Amino acid sequence: MEKIYDLLIIGGGPAGLSAGVYAGRAKLKTLIIEKGSAGGQAATTSEIANYPGIRKTSGPKLIEEMKLQAEDFGVEFAKTEVTDVDFSGEVKVVKTISGDMKARAVIVATGASPRKLGFEGENEFTGRGIAYCSTCDGEFFEGLEVFVIGAGFAAAEEAMYLTRFATKVTIIAREPEFTCAPSIADKVFANDKIEVKFHTELLGVYGDGMIQHARFINNVTKEEWEYEAKKEDGTFGVFVFVGYQPKTEVFRGHVEMDRFGYILTNDDMQTTVKGVYAAGDLRPKSLRQIITAVADGAIAATDAGKYIIEEKERLGIKDEPVEEKPKKQEEPAAQTTSGKSSLISDAIRTQLKGIFGKMENEVTLVSIVDETMPKSVELRDFLIDIAEIGEKVHLELYNKGENPEMEAKINSDKFPVVSLLDAKGEYSGVKYHGVPGGHELNSFILAIYNLAGPGQALKPAILDKIKSIDKKANIKVMVSLACHLCPDVVVGAQRIAIENPNIEAEMVDISNFQDIKTKFKVMSVPAMIINDKDVVFGSKKIDEIAELLV
Repeated sequence: MEKIYDLLIIGGGPAGLSAGVYAGRAKLKTLIIEKGSAGGQAATTSEIANYPGIRKTSGPKLIEEMKLQAEDFGVEFAKTEVTDVDFSGEVKVVKTISGDMKARAVIVATGASPRKLGFEGENEFTGRGIAYCSTCDGEFFEGLEVFVIGAGFAAAEEAMYLTRFATKVTIIAREPEFTCAPSIADKVFANDKIEVKFHTELLGVYGDGMIQHARFINNVTKEEWEYEAKKEDGTFGVFVFVGYQPKTEVFRGHVEMDRFGYILTNDDMQTTVKGVYAAGDLRPKSLRQIITAVADGAIAATDAGKYIIEEKERLGIKDEPVEEKPKKQEEPAAQTTSGKSSLISDAIRTQLKGIFGKMENEVTLVSIVDETMPKSVELRDFLIDIAEIGEKVHLELYNKGENPEMEAKINSDKFPVVSLLDAKGEYSGVKYHGVPGGHELNSFILAIYNLAGPGQALKPAILDKIKSIDKKANIKVMVSLACHLCPDVVVGAQRIAIENPNIEAEMVDISNFQDIKTKFKVMSVPAMIINDKDVVFGSKKIDEIAELLV
């Protein structure tokens, strides 16, 4: 018998998670679909101080609490990508790379992504000086000057965050004043590392491999001026925060949108299609903040609940209510009560037991340990904890130089290092150079799961493309552990390596490898270095990565 959910929520940001909490509390069978890590834009926010009742927190912490709260109420989560939808019938169909999913009602909460300005050099220097996420890329501009483009809340907040790294931050605003709350603007003006230039626009950036020169214009006087990188720096940064564009392309033609692609709804978050709702930043609205997204999600789920009940009564459907999971006792801080690594809390340990319990085949983790390197020792302790959780996860540890044959087998050319061997003891092509904490813990667990099977589902066409790659290739995915976009690229590249022996895919924590960063002029993550030659910046889907290798 096919499974029909009461409610499918597409998107795991604040709007989707809030909808999940309200739907779960209403005992609705609910599934949240998220193609990447949960949280959306909020997951990249370093500090949140304007959410009522929470005086100060970070985006990732707030999102993690929201996700756990939804799980407490029985909400399920699926990590997959939506490719199409069919909202024409009484049962709504959401098509994903993992197969079709069905529900009585759907809430679209896919949010928005940073908007590009279109100035000269923007595309050319993205990843080499142009950036859109301060928590992902701020550390790359340590000791350099930085320009922040924008006059809103995001520009003001991110400019203050960037003063942790930059020697000076200059805000370039085409408006005559800030468009954010005065209290935020006052903090900017009070920061002696920030200069603000109103009525100013960026015309273009230029340079040899990295930004070295920029042109600006005063849009009132029409006077142009230029900025040259200091000789001792050689470059500088430009962070763009000029609003967002809705991620709604897959829904075009299925629900009504405005000319900018925002989904139109009424006050109850109802779209033009009965049983389909929209919530969060993908709606036309005057304020795009976590609190407004959360409110949208709550309203959408509440109205959807009424609609679902009416539909079931009309159709004479009776089913068992969703049972609320018993809430877990709070653990002191995020420490473990056993094990060596502080990255594996008791809550994570419990989750991993469930995942590893589904493994079909054995997987062996092999790490060559350089005891003179703290990160290598930290990785060793992390791996010991991981191996103790799953019966089919094995660990082999060797000191550097102890087993030259194994070092050659797994291409142990930099440290720290851990590689994955399959059930036959063969090198899978999957390798990590760094401790997979932060967002990369997810990619590491998925690498084990995908190698052991059953793994995440792949469309036959994508699998065929992967299998057709007949040339040897090495992919280094340069990441920052604070980057929420990086794990998807790592998972995609490593899945290709698992399916095709011609491919080797390495996760490389860029903070540990300044030589690679400098050689390939990497100033933003995720960045893929293919065959130590070509550099590709930005988030890429698995089929897009495969296309680069064919």
